[in-house]
Amino acid sequence: MKIATWNINGVRARLGNLVHWLGESQPDIVCLQEIKSVDEQFPRAEIETLGYNVETHGQKGFNGVAILSKLPFDEVNRGLPGDDADEQARFIEGVFSTNQGALRVVSLYLPNGNPIGTEKFAYKLGWMNRLERWTRQRLDLEEALVLAGDYNVIPEPIDARHPENWVEDALFQPESRKAFRRLKALGLTEAIRAVTDAADVYTFWDYQAGAWQKNNGIRIDHLLLSPEAANLLSSASVEKHVRAWEKPSDHVPVAIELDVERPLQAAA
Repeated sequence: MKIATWNINGVRARLGNLVHWLGESQPDIVCLQEIKSVDEQFPRAEIETLGYNVETHGQKGFNGVAILSKLPFDEVNRGLPGDDADEQARFIEGVFSTNQGALRVVSLYLPNGNPIGTEKFAYKLGWMNRLERWTRQRLDLEEALVLAGDYNVIPEPIDARHPENWVEDALFQPESRKAFRRLKALGLTEAIRAVTDAADVYTFWDYQAGAWQKNNGIRIDHLLLSPEAANLLSSASVEKHVRAWEKPSDHVPVAIELDVERPLQAAA
């Protein structure tokens, strides 16, 4: 089973690229971030035509997450618990049945947090603390869990072409990186680093200053796996070539393969 995450940076603006990529890459489950669309305006029909079930948690003009799945949804949960006043659409969880039992997949879009020293950075850290608490509870279920999305965190200096350029950015602050390490320390496996320790593995290239042409990238899109999901991991990859397409997102898809299959009744 192939599960991918992609910050699409506007689903209606990149619909052609999304449809082409779905046909080319053939993922079973896709987590999208920054759909920048309310639920009613999401291009559901175009994606359902390709055989996907669609669930969204949208917001007008910015944010917004979605899960596309060739498997039927058993359950859908929207919004990260822990702050009833938080109206930003950054979290959606889908639950699916597989021949290995329940599979929980989350599409998440962590706050950027810039500029540091403001309420935006405090919101970022608070959101990460809530995510840690939620994840701890989900891990108690001892099910396969995939936390996929744009974390807006550069975990280590190796994850940036020029880490010195990011020392004043919320994505590379010690507090942000520490919160990411705490999350992993719950027992999660970071998929890409489970298969490679290579440098120059990036998922984001800014539109400015020829970042793509110079390979001046950073790695901020991650898939974190519970022990039950990590035991099924067979591969992880960055589909970098998508960044060279016309009118691209500034992010590219990151994908994993899990050794699970949909149950016969779901495939019928």
